[in-house]
Amino acid sequence: MTSRFDSPYHAPVLVEEILGLFGGARRALDCTLGGGGHSAALLDAGMDVTGIDRDPAAIAEASHRLRDEAAAGRFRTLRGNYADADALLPPGETFDAILLDLGVSSHQIDDDARGFSFREGAPLGGAMDASAEAGTAADFLNFAELAELTRAFKEFGDEPKGARLAREVLHRREHRPFAISDDFVGAIRAVLGPRSGPGDFARLFQAVRIAVNDELDGLARALPALRDRLAPQGVLAVIAYHSGEDRLAKLAFREWASSCVCPPKQPMCTCRGRPLGTLLTRKPITAADAEVARNVRARSAHLRAFRRGD
Repeated sequence: MTSRFDSPYHAPVLVEEILGLFGGARRALDCTLGGGGHSAALLDAGMDVTGIDRDPAAIAEASHRLRDEAAAGRFRTLRGNYADADALLPPGETFDAILLDLGVSSHQIDDDARGFSFREGAPLGGAMDASAEAGTAADFLNFAELAELTRAFKEFGDEPKGARLAREVLHRREHRPFAISDDFVGAIRAVLGPRSGPGDFARLFQAVRIAVNDELDGLARALPALRDRLAPQGVLAVIAYHSGEDRLAKLAFREWASSCVCPPKQPMCTCRGRPLGTLLTRKPITAADAEVARNVRARSAHLRAFRRGD
């Protein structure tokens, strides 16, 4: 069974849950356009949609898929990093609904040439915008300093042996540069042992991808800027697949929904003294069993949402 919003490029997750949160919205901003699956669902629900993506292949795919809606003036695309959305959008433009579906698309993972995969022989690429003069996973593993590598493996990859793995990478690159997935898998196995497997590889390859694309810092920069692009009563929703991403969204939404953010022992409130809106998800929304059975990549998705006040 497939969703009518799926495509060979990507299967969007938590579509019905997103539509429920965005009920009544007329203008939506899809900050991570991908293959246009979520945008197609938002358009189908009657919204006008602006889609942002830094991957030109994603822009091309979505533009072709949604060409009729674009011709009707209901869909437009902007190429760039969602972290720079404030600069990409016209001054003062606001939206009733803003979506961030973080991570990578199915197409990016499945296309070995893009370098997001740990399949045997795949290049160490991993740049969201393959056409830009950005670094790759190979560049990061070959040139990052010990502290950078350690931070990526420990903080982005939740790896207790991150410092040891960083030293292993430094040792190996002295003899031969990292070029393909097998090189990094070999370093991981040398540190985590022969019982390490796909779960460990996926986690640590993801950590390198996050470092290469500056994803956590970009998300931290984007969240308040996107909040300020919400119309009154507008909803910002974030789908995260990584604990660090989910934590950033959770803490930001919780703070915005608080009436006071002063230090606990401060005798008098000196902050804004009022909430900026309402937290819509006390706990993250996750995919139902039926969706996970249809799309295994939905199993790690965590959806959180915030509604701006008047």
